[in-house]
Amino acid sequence: MLNKNPLWKNLLILAVLVLGFIYALPNLYPDDYALQISGSRGSTVIDDAVLERTRNALNEAKIPFKSAEIGESVITVRFADNDTQLNAQPWVQRALGDGYIVALNLVPTTPDWLSNMGASPMKLGLDLRGGVHFLMEVDLEKAIEQTMEVSLGEVKGDLREERLRYRSVEQTGEREITVLFPQEDERDEALNLSRRQFTDFLAEGVERDDMFGVRLTLLESRAKEIEDYAVSQNLSTLRNRVNELGVAEPLVQRQGRGRIVVELPGVQDTALAKRILGATANLEFRLEAKPDAGSASTERHEFRNRPQTAILEKDIIITGSSVASAAQNFDENGRPQVNIKLDSAGGKKMYRVTVDAIHRKMAVLFVEHKERNREVRENGEVVLKKERYVEKKIISLATIQSALGTDFRITGLDSAAEAGELALLLRSGALAAPIYFVEERTVGPSLGQKNIEAGTLSVQLGFGLVLIFMIFYYRFFGLVANIALAANVFILIAVMSLLSATLTLPGIAGIVLTVGMAVDANVLIYERIREELRNGMTPQSAIHAGYDRAFVSIFDANITTLIAALILFAVGTGPVKGFAVTLSIGIVTSMFTAIVVTRAVVNLAYGGRRIDKLSIGSAKSIAVTGA
Repeated sequence: MLNKNPLWKNLLILAVLVLGFIYALPNLYPDDYALQISGSRGSTVIDDAVLERTRNALNEAKIPFKSAEIGESVITVRFADNDTQLNAQPWVQRALGDGYIVALNLVPTTPDWLSNMGASPMKLGLDLRGGVHFLMEVDLEKAIEQTMEVSLGEVKGDLREERLRYRSVEQTGEREITVLFPQEDERDEALNLSRRQFTDFLAEGVERDDMFGVRLTLLESRAKEIEDYAVSQNLSTLRNRVNELGVAEPLVQRQGRGRIVVELPGVQDTALAKRILGATANLEFRLEAKPDAGSASTERHEFRNRPQTAILEKDIIITGSSVASAAQNFDENGRPQVNIKLDSAGGKKMYRVTVDAIHRKMAVLFVEHKERNREVRENGEVVLKKERYVEKKIISLATIQSALGTDFRITGLDSAAEAGELALLLRSGALAAPIYFVEERTVGPSLGQKNIEAGTLSVQLGFGLVLIFMIFYYRFFGLVANIALAANVFILIAVMSLLSATLTLPGIAGIVLTVGMAVDANVLIYERIREELRNGMTPQSAIHAGYDRAFVSIFDANITTLIAALILFAVGTGPVKGFAVTLSIGIVTSMFTAIVVTRAVVNLAYGGRRIDKLSIGSAKSIAVTGA
């Protein structure tokens, strides 16, 4: 029998529509602006006393709040609007101190019965919620340079252990180290050692200035690994720093070869965010130079907190990348210090060096990569250009009393705040290479709200105009298309919510485009039905032929658009990805609603019985024959 669905198919379609409605429903419940308070360390206690201090701080500042409740190791304070939330954060942070993280957040108000089913609203992107966007560039050349500096020290250490007498060890190129020996047999022994120990380098024998040398050249494959590691390690470090900032639902992702995008929803204090994210603070542990050391192997550095200098060896024992954990503390005299613990590899290197350096002094260098503006004359005009430079200053110079292992403490810090920030940076991980800000963009919460209102209005206008056109032009069949269109929007939102997709302004544009594309499929079907009716086909046969014969054209058009959307997602970034995600999901859902759902409704209305005409908006659609 033509145009008659079996019961199971109708029930399946109904189930999909009901589930789509249920999982789209949480988006009708707006999130509450909130502060979430947690401990900055695992040992920090979250209890009723902390809750009371939070309430008292808000009451003293006369800041209204909807509720304040304690959960599992977290306190949640809800506010009526974003301005009140932003105003409350510094008051609560000041009252609780640095031992607590006071994070800006959005807390869902989804009813429990929906939450128990796993239903949750879509996340809002930066352009809708407000916040700050940073594009950061990793200095990949510096990553190679740092590796070469460490390798230079390791080469010297291994040669000393093997008691090989070398005349000099120096870096003779960006990726090249040359060791010179007075005797050929020592060179050959060092060459064999290098091929065993330094597998990341190509070891070759050379002769220079009547000396016998070994040239170590960093392999290209290893250089690429170092660059990839620098970016991935910086990604991990930045994520840790974002967590320390206490930002809810941040975005930290790689872009291209050496760039990283960081988006911090809800953050308006860009100065603090830049200081923590952009701080390339690292540590270098070096021995103080011996009195008879030559200038070629030493460097003079200033102290951070006093007008003095010290001469240090160029060789680096370890860097801050070997730090496993760090915590702020105070010594017996109440002076700030940072207690740090090295990883096993760092501990071994430290022991190997310090066991032969007892009673010598070891310095802790604080290393920062900075930028400054420099006046440059171009075409007769003075312009400002950014210049990158490295600042290294001594924060501690102490005598080694015994061989050191994995535990340390750094003293000589100016204040508790400085100790806390250094501990935070070391705890969240050292950057594997310097990183610089390329682009900064701030979206205010009020602008985000305006974007939401503008995007919602565009969807409503597009949806409304399509509804009016379809009913006016296709009568009952237009009403069926409108029902399917509403179902399509619900299912699209439900799928995005289930996938935890982020809705952006371009994503809203994708929804508007999906609405038009879904109706386009119905227009193709309905025009095909009209054509079959004009050719004298019966109404039931025209419906059957219209859906079957239009399917190929609809499928081809949608599959090519889906391929384009997938390419956009693969190569695009940020807003482009948001548009591609919405469009891809919308294509699949519109195919389902425009073909399957509308046919089910039409079959329920017309299928399995004799009809003489169809309400499809044209007098020529009337058929004089039966079913």
